[in-house]
Amino acid sequence: MNRFLLSLTAIFLFTAALSAQTEKGIDTQTTKIKENTNKTTQTQTNNSGGRSWTWGPDKTKVRDRLENPIRLNSRRDVLVQSVMDVLQEKKIIVDEAASRPKDGLIVTQPFIFAKGAVITKNELSRYAVLPDSETSWTRGRYTLTIEIQSIDGIQNNVSVTAKVEGRSENGLLSEWTTLQSSGSAEEEILTKLVEAVTGNSPDDVKPDNR
Repeated sequence: MNRFLLSLTAIFLFTAALSAQTEKGIDTQTTKIKENTNKTTQTQTNNSGGRSWTWGPDKTKVRDRLENPIRLNSRRDVLVQSVMDVLQEKKIIVDEAASRPKDGLIVTQPFIFAKGAVITKNELSRYAVLPDSETSWTRGRYTLTIEIQSIDGIQNNVSVTAKVEGRSENGLLSEWTTLQSSGSAEEEILTKLVEAVTGNSPDDVKPDNR
């Protein structure tokens, strides 16, 4: 009987020790996986301060937003054509009645960038500062005003202003509401314009060699 109890006690102690070692291994492995995940799942961010890219630990570069207005070296007529090309590439239609290209003023027709209640709120939050409300947004659009002001024969200040609007629906009523621009629409156009004029994209940021 004593031998049986001793054997049973030994089996119980061995099983408990094995279980403890197994749980310890799982906890260690889980912790390691979480640490590796945190290191490798850094996401690209885009906020009012600038844009960031991640190439690994200690190699994140942040680019401040471009100046608006921005100074570009080119003849004004060439800049106007570059603006037209950028807008055409983005499928944004110029409002010819409101624009005066010879004076360096280009106004677009409203460009709808989001449709449907599923995606509109997220897209609007990129281009506008949304009010803290339960509004059901169903469409988003912006209208651009681009002005090119000559400084001298070769230098020009180029400014981009976006009027961002969201359409909300409440039963049978729907209306467009003007929202505060986040600056993203302006930044997108300026980035494309700089690339078109200089041949280099401001987004071509490279990490330090370490």
